[in-house]
Amino acid sequence: RFSCRASGGGLVQPGGSLRLSCVRSGSIASLYYMGWYRQAPGNQREFVAAISGPGTTAFADSVKGRFTISRDNAENTMYLQMNSLRPEDTAVYYCYVDHRRTPRSQRETSWGKGTLVTVSS
Repeated sequence: RFSCRASGGGLVQPGGSLRLSCVRSGSIASLYYMGWYRQAPGNQREFVAAISGPGTTAFADSVKGRFTISRDNAENTMYLQMNSLRPEDTAVYYCYVDHRRTPRSQRETSWGKGTLVTVSS
């Protein structure tokens, strides 16, 4: 059964850094995108960053220049390196995997449980 799991959240001071990880398990036929969304208290879930199968990346304007996304295919792991963190980055971060389990199955998105990032002095 396919799943993904996020980790690496915690408390960090403004200006600090954190690296989030998302590990996927289970076989898939096609990987389209892996990425991150976040949800702050009282807000809707918003897009943060994504990386495509071939490695093309995309970022929300609010994190451009501060966050990077990468993937280790051998370890089935995706990373979100977050630098110059701000209090407004405080949120629960969720990873997702856009994939197809078998060549004939429907394309689907699997979500991991979130990991909390708190930026505060």
